[in-house]
Amino acid sequence: MKKYIFLFIVIALNMACEEVIDVELPTEEPRLIVDGLIRVDIDEPYIPVEVKLSLSSDFFSNNTPASAESVAILYEEYDGDKVIETNVSNLAELVPGSGIYFPDPNFDSDQRIPTSILDRNFVFSLLIRRQGRLYLATTKYVPAVPIDSLIQGDGSLFNDEETEVIVTFTDEPDREDFYLLDFNFAEFLVTRDEFYQGQEFSFSYFYDEIFEPGTEIEISLMGVDRTFFNYMDLLLEQSDSGFNLFSTPVATVRGNVADITDIDNIDVSDNVDQPNVFPLGYFAIVEEYKSTIIIE
Repeated sequence: MKKYIFLFIVIALNMACEEVIDVELPTEEPRLIVDGLIRVDIDEPYIPVEVKLSLSSDFFSNNTPASAESVAILYEEYDGDKVIETNVSNLAELVPGSGIYFPDPNFDSDQRIPTSILDRNFVFSLLIRRQGRLYLATTKYVPAVPIDSLIQGDGSLFNDEETEVIVTFTDEPDREDFYLLDFNFAEFLVTRDEFYQGQEFSFSYFYDEIFEPGTEIEISLMGVDRTFFNYMDLLLEQSDSGFNLFSTPVATVRGNVADITDIDNIDVSDNVDQPNVFPLGYFAIVEEYKSTIIIE
């Protein structure tokens, strides 16, 4: 009985000592966030274009969808420095207010982009016009390599409450490659072929939980360029895990989308002497290979 009385006294004292503390969190004007990571299955006839727009919010709130006056992807084929073909894919918000844009099915011509052009030298430019501002991001398609195998291991990194998955793939020998791996559950990893170029590469990834037997986990491997690799590497350094790829990060990390409304030189998108005027997010078109493992 005395133990319960003592416990009550301790709780009461702790409650009496509680004090409300106001913490001043940094605030800024909402920024446009562009989720333009487009994952391509080269065996499909069309690139699965889907661009999501939202506005950043304060620390405790979710981002809100954002609509734009126009969203389009300009794709131009180059022969050296000369443009030899120009095309435009006009996008539309099929569900008003969703902030999600797809190739416009109501346009006079087919606005989908065929995957058959991806073996040619095309540059893709995302153009967004919203509330008097013009935003631009450019990218080139980046290929990947298939996942050779996924094997469940029995090792652990920090404790016994982990699940090990061993990933194996073979790097392409004739190019410098950067990779982004999506392990599901908002868990990502980046790697480059600096030490395994052209070789088979295996590594272990540890989930911080024990999955029920029979759980299916889909893992994907994407090819990315150096700039996107650096962007993701910085985001992952800031995050403990479990983050949205295009949510407002702990610190503001600039992607490849620029506000070009006030530029004075069309060839230089960051020379407007306005270092704080920029959106968040990224636009990339990447090849993706998927594989599934069933946990035993």
